[in-house]
Amino acid sequence: QKASENESSYNIESVNQALKEIFHGKCYICENKAVTSYQIEHLVPHRGDKTLKYDWKNLFWSCAHCNNIKSDKYEPILDCTEEPVEKMIAFRKRGYFGTDEKLEFTSVGEEREDVKNTIALLEAAYYGTTPQKKIEAQIIRKTLRQNLSNFKEYVREYQETEDKEEKEDIGYLLKKELRDSAAFAAFKRLAVRTNQGIFTYAAIPLTGIPFRFSLWNPYTSGAERNV
Repeated sequence: QKASENESSYNIESVNQALKEIFHGKCYICENKAVTSYQIEHLVPHRGDKTLKYDWKNLFWSCAHCNNIKSDKYEPILDCTEEPVEKMIAFRKRGYFGTDEKLEFTSVGEEREDVKNTIALLEAAYYGTTPQKKIEAQIIRKTLRQNLSNFKEYVREYQETEDKEEKEDIGYLLKKELRDSAAFAAFKRLAVRTNQGIFTYAAIPLTGIPFRFSLWNPYTSGAERNV
């Protein structure tokens, strides 16, 4: 509010730190946590509108790659702090490293403009829109691939171990990878929901996995947006 009244910058340390904490230190679009450059992003492009520019609820934590791709080209998109994004979009990784590998973002249920725009933004973020962005997107996909590979390894170890204590430890790691704070949680959560037979005996509360994008939500995480 003070920044708005003085027309000063909202891009200050306290705001950046607050957004980093609220969004679990990951980009709200690509869910990557292994990022070296973050920016404050406006969910709704302000285009000079003072209210939108300084509205706390319109400030989101984004990596530079996704922020530059989104710009003001995708509007409206789903607000992951208010909408159950994972209940509207399925996040899938098919195939393996190489030509057969593909990320899919498909609408679940009702066809809405904001859902279509969000899918288009996700595809642009994960695959790039310019020669430079395509290189950056390759790095994001490589990070995603490694992250999912580690997750699958936890699943394999959980299935194979017969040691009760070790199984409990691995079960804890699996649950940790499904939390809001985990990188690429939307992909992992869908994998769990579509392969529930694998997780039947795992210490994972399948019914408790949130059906939303794995970011801050005012009703479930306890975080406050009142900096």
